[in-house]
Amino acid sequence: MFLSERLQRLRDDFAMFDDPHERLTAVIDRARKIPPLPPADRTDTHRVHGCVSVVWLVRERRGPDCHFRGDAESPLVRGLVVFLCDFFTGAPAAEIASTDLDPLAELGLTKHLSPTRQNGLAAVRAAIRACAQTPTV
Repeated sequence: MFLSERLQRLRDDFAMFDDPHERLTAVIDRARKIPPLPPADRTDTHRVHGCVSVVWLVRERRGPDCHFRGDAESPLVRGLVVFLCDFFTGAPAAEIASTDLDPLAELGLTKHLSPTRQNGLAAVRAAIRACAQTPTV
């Protein structure tokens, strides 16, 4: 499966970080290299509700695959949202729709987050899954 292979690569990449805070720092640093969403995409249409921080998620279906771009006002949340977007982008919609996979938890990235941040990230994953479950027209 596409996502399980991607997750294994990430496990290998993150194995060098023993400390969970180092892992989070690496995620934030990675997201800093991604340009922010343009103002045209920072609209209520793309806003993910359920997050304490303001989060935007642009969802697109291209044939059988899903593509995502995200942004947030908080640097930590932005890093985690961009990470989720990168993880799920290019995956087949059917696979995203049928998985409960949480790459952030699998890599120990949510372990030390507050419950409100964890709930917000769950809302982002739910929005990603909803995109995958929506039939294309």
